[in-house]
Amino acid sequence: MVKPIEPEFEQALNELTNSLQPFLAANPEYTKALEIIQIPERVLQFRVVWEDDQGQPQVNNGFRVQYNSALGPYKGGLRLHPSVNLSILKFLGFEQTFKNALTGLNMGGGKGGSDFDPKGKSDSEIRRFCNAFMMELYRHIGKDTDVPAGDIGTGGREIGFLFGAYKKLRNEFVGMLTGKGLHWGGSFIRPEATGYGVIYYVEHMIARSCPEFSLNKPSTLVAVSGSGNVAQFTALKVIELGATVLSLSDSRGTLIAEEGYTKEFVQEIAKLKRGGGSLEELADTPGYTYHAGKRPWTLLPKVHIALPGATQNEVNKAEAEALVAAGVRIVAEGSNMGCTEEAVEVFEAARKAGKGVWYAPGKASNCGGVAVSGLEMAQNSQRLAWTTEEVDSRLKKIMSDCFSICYDAGAKWSGEDLQDGKILPSLLSGANVAGFIKVADAMREQGEWW
Repeated sequence: MVKPIEPEFEQALNELTNSLQPFLAANPEYTKALEIIQIPERVLQFRVVWEDDQGQPQVNNGFRVQYNSALGPYKGGLRLHPSVNLSILKFLGFEQTFKNALTGLNMGGGKGGSDFDPKGKSDSEIRRFCNAFMMELYRHIGKDTDVPAGDIGTGGREIGFLFGAYKKLRNEFVGMLTGKGLHWGGSFIRPEATGYGVIYYVEHMIARSCPEFSLNKPSTLVAVSGSGNVAQFTALKVIELGATVLSLSDSRGTLIAEEGYTKEFVQEIAKLKRGGGSLEELADTPGYTYHAGKRPWTLLPKVHIALPGATQNEVNKAEAEALVAAGVRIVAEGSNMGCTEEAVEVFEAARKAGKGVWYAPGKASNCGGVAVSGLEMAQNSQRLAWTTEEVDSRLKKIMSDCFSICYDAGAKWSGEDLQDGKILPSLLSGANVAGFIKVADAMREQGEWW
């Protein structure tokens, strides 16, 4: 077996290609579009030299993958993490292209970042890195060209430093980054948007498939992984609605709540994470059990809804089988490509067998974050700010429309016999086909294939 050269990207491409087969069989002319669409329009790689607190020069790799601009300016986050490489950023930019298409907003797809690790660095070191990173990146981005955002390792502090560096270099105050501070161009609901959006999408899945597991019921058991921004606000929205959150996790282990997480405890975790702490520090908290080196998926005897919210490929085949055995009905990704190919096959096989298991890929279920980034761009263009209620209302509408698009495309193009409604349509196929068609049609009308 040939080892993949770019494993994450090749996984994402294989998923799209497999989902498209029924559509391509009926519309073979789109095969050429698939061939073209998988190659990024532009890949930028550069060195970033910055000075540490000891006055010593340090060097990291910087990247920006400008994947597709058929629907608008490139749009996607900047990830700062030691694992960052070209394969991961190509996969993220590729996924972002179709995710952005599903929001209905005019945004292309891109992704970038560096193998720089903010953990353990002082504010001054992070500021100097951000200044050095932007010294190269500013040449390639702009409000109508490429609008980066935050991602893993890139929060409000980093966005502020990056924006300040760009403003000095270009001598202009424009919305060329999203995730900005509320009082200087940011949008309400942006920090919450990905997590909230996942729940708004899941509510539609529950209504169509298993209303007995409404998020308004404490008896509905929800497993969440991760403990960063996405996982925190996913958990907080579930708690607000009334269901029970059983788990949060980080790279070192999982913290299980015997009676369910409280709003106050999630907020305590958020404070801990802002300070660079680990869930391990909360291991002795009464009512909570810490499992070092474990993810949540095999630790829960019963779970109804599973929401991966940490990073890519965080649910494997064995963990997917454990979730199905524990009674899971809904799996929706808050992270990008949170499930391995083998895990997705387990969930899809259970769906096809009529077991009521329904899986939503991240490009659909977690598009709320980039959707509100798009709304931030719109507000910046108009030099105004919408209220929390208005942004939240728009986010709910975007997630509702996204679900409907995925549901309808899945029913039409999955190539399956849904047995007159007894089998749920594939949201995986629906998201991939609907996103692909929208991008491919725009590319054709712009003369990129014919």
